[in-house]
Amino acid sequence: MRPQTMSEKKTVRLKIKRQDTPDSKPYWQEFEVPDRENANVISCLMDIQKNPVTANSQTVTPVVWECNCLEEVCGSCTMNINGRVRQSCTALVHQLEQPIVLEPMKKFPVVRDLAVDRTRMFDNLKKVHAWITIDGSHDIGEGPVISEKQRNSAYSLAECMTCGCCLEACPQFALDNDFLGASTFSQVRLFNMHPTGAMEKEERLEAVMGKGGIADCGNAQVCVEVCPKNIPLTESIAEIGRQTTWQMVKNLIFK
Repeated sequence: MRPQTMSEKKTVRLKIKRQDTPDSKPYWQEFEVPDRENANVISCLMDIQKNPVTANSQTVTPVVWECNCLEEVCGSCTMNINGRVRQSCTALVHQLEQPIVLEPMKKFPVVRDLAVDRTRMFDNLKKVHAWITIDGSHDIGEGPVISEKQRNSAYSLAECMTCGCCLEACPQFALDNDFLGASTFSQVRLFNMHPTGAMEKEERLEAVMGKGGIADCGNAQVCVEVCPKNIPLTESIAEIGRQTTWQMVKNLIFK
């Protein structure tokens, strides 16, 4: 049996939107890589990295992207794939229409090619005090006991990996505004329900009652549709809406 020639071997075709610097104009390039069983988008990008030659035989610089865990936990490999924001590590090639179109997220500044700067997401977490404050590093004993129902609710919210999918899909979130977004509201809910975290509850609520806060949410509900961890984001938005309403009432009464 004679070996297959390159023209006879199955390939995967990718159309990638590239950008050399944060301020340069984007452009498109197409690539063909070998088709492999159970290949995902990241493995295709790795093939391009090893052999950065376009479909029309032009040698170019390797495509830049981000990845880490390769098991949908770190959130760093988010990009738009065939027009839908998702994690590229779990985007299997055989489930995608070709050519596979790869674009960086549009709601975050592009660093280069498919890599974007998600600093804004982490800055928003700082704004809402999204952590539990402890009094020093000494042993303070066991934490407070919570119910299994509350633990289950908290666990689902804690799965957020700050990937940016919900913000990319959100019509209210844009490059040039201050909207905090569903991921931040959900983290406020998470830390407000924690027995120790509740001590800073009012501080968090005041933060999401300000500019770009919960009042700016248009309730489009697309955030929950694209979340790769199936976090109940719309429930979090509704809960934070209730908490901020009560906080406003308290502010009026006790100011």
